[in-house]
Amino acid sequence: MADKITGTTVLTGLLGSPVAHSLSPLMHNESFQALGLDYAYLCFDVGTDRLKEAVEGLRAMGARGWNLTMPDKNLMCELCDKLSPASEISGAVNTVVNDGGVLTGYTTDGTGYMRAAKEAGFDLPGKVMTLLGGGGASTAILVQAALDGMKEIRVFNRKSPSFDRLMHIAGQLNERTNCKVSVLPLEDTKILRASIAESDILTNGTSLGMAPRTDACPIPESSFLRPDLIVSDVIYNPRQTKLLKMAEETGCPFFNGLYMLLYQGAAAFELWTGQEMPVEHIKEKYFSE
Repeated sequence: MADKITGTTVLTGLLGSPVAHSLSPLMHNESFQALGLDYAYLCFDVGTDRLKEAVEGLRAMGARGWNLTMPDKNLMCELCDKLSPASEISGAVNTVVNDGGVLTGYTTDGTGYMRAAKEAGFDLPGKVMTLLGGGGASTAILVQAALDGMKEIRVFNRKSPSFDRLMHIAGQLNERTNCKVSVLPLEDTKILRASIAESDILTNGTSLGMAPRTDACPIPESSFLRPDLIVSDVIYNPRQTKLLKMAEETGCPFFNGLYMLLYQGAAAFELWTGQEMPVEHIKEKYFSE
């Protein structure tokens, strides 16, 4: 945030419920100040019941853009004038850009994951992934990874309403990309074990293992892993989940969801400002161990 709010300060922010815990204001306001940008980022606790009103207000006030967190990502998709390919396929928006009253929706979560993987030293295009879960984070990774050139993605999800939604998304990706996408039942551990054995990377897109339930794990045992398998987890609290501890003990290379959080924010920052977020500065200030 600029040292002083002025008559020309540009508004950005976060809509969702709850939002008080978010790191986004720290990341964005520190970045604005570091680059000398007259922008400010604020949090607004807005659920789906008031989202349409809030969006129309932000549009009318000329806010440059905003992020969405749960439970607003899917409804925001319907309120945008234009959608990025990833948002169109996934049916979710986590970043909106307001260009003179025209709202364009993007989903930067998957972009953040792919950049985090690359920064960790893993070039994923052309690889085979076993992806666990069908929620927002997992879907964003699925769509962006397919768009970015993954060879094959096998998504495992419990039989639930989200299973049919994943099947629809997989169908679109199979039509629109060269990535082969399949959706499989997470309950079938035999198929899961076989898929992991044939994959280059295992990604946990579920909340299993997140604090306070740190004893939970999306795979039954460490014998599902092997030393040359990359293991990743979207969870960053704790920094090392039970899955990642298994990976370390097995000798697998691994990374958590901390930099996915950073880089999805960095992608939004660039969409709003046209400048790159000073990520090394933000890492040092807010993401150091």
